[in-house]
Amino acid sequence: MNTVVKKLADIEATAEAIVEHAQTQKSEIEKKIQAQRDRFDAAIEDETRKQLSKIRQDADAKMERILSEQREKNHSAIDNLKKEFEENHTVYAREILERITEV
Repeated sequence: MNTVVKKLADIEATAEAIVEHAQTQKSEIEKKIQAQRDRFDAAIEDETRKQLSKIRQDADAKMERILSEQREKNHSAIDNLKKEFEENHTVYAREILERITEV
């Protein structure tokens, strides 16, 4: 009878050791998985930051190009208006004078 009890105690001790070892392994595995998640999250965050930076740079460059083109168009339009005024200011003045004096 003592041998049966002793064997059961040995089996229970072995089972406890196995469970304890499994708990330790589980904890280590959880730590490894969390570390992998953290590295993955950091990599994704870094990649996202880089892509956003590139998108912003591209958008800024495009906006600056559009603004530059618009400035050039505006400058050309102003130059054309100035040229037209220089060429025709006398005619414009006569027309204004005629309209004023007609009333």
